[in-house]
Amino acid sequence: MTALLQQAIAAITKLPGAQQDAIARRLLLELADDAAWEARFAATTDAQWDHLTAQVRHAIATGATETLESVFPPPDSRP
Repeated sequence: MTALLQQAIAAITKLPGAQQDAIARRLLLELADDAAWEARFAATTDAQWDHLTAQVRHAIATGATETLESVFPPPDSRP
């Protein structure tokens, strides 16, 4: 166990039981979600990746994309 995880667990043990359970549920859901994504990525075939790549290249070539700056403007340019 890492030092950071030990520190987090030590802090969690000081909380009331209901809060400990809430944190535990969130952690378990996060771990399950990570495992599901890892399984999906591992099951993705080269043909599927190639198809996705072709779709992205087509979107770029036809101008069907937005710049990151238009979606997430830099903090100094926000009104």
